[in-house]
Amino acid sequence: MHVDIQTRDITLTDELRAHMERRLQLASSHFQDQALLTTVCLSGESGDSGEGRHCYLPIRAKGYPDVAIEDIETGLYIAINRAVSRAGRMLERQWQRAHKHLNGSLQCV
Repeated sequence: MHVDIQTRDITLTDELRAHMERRLQLASSHFQDQALLTTVCLSGESGDSGEGRHCYLPIRAKGYPDVAIEDIETGLYIAINRAVSRAGRMLERQWQRAHKHLNGSLQCV
C-alpha cells in the first residue's frame, strides 16, 4: 500500500503517520495482494461551530471502484478512525461482491 499524507494547519508527527498507516493496513486486509494507493488529506478547519478536524481519504485499488470518504470531528484521531473504518467497510463489501462473482455464486433473478 502506498500512502501519501498531506496536511494543512496540522503538524504531521511520526506518531500521527504511524497511526494512519496502521489503521489503513487493518482496514485493507483483504487487499494485501492489490496495489492500493491513497492520498490522505488532514486539515484543521475553523467555522461557525468552532474548530474541527477534517480527514479526506480517497483509496484506489486496481480492478475495484474508487472509494472516497470524508469525516469532520472535533478530534483528529476520531476523524481518522471514523474515515478509515468507513473506507474499510466499503472495501470489504467490494471484495465480497467480487469474490461472490468470481466464485459463481452470483445469481440472476
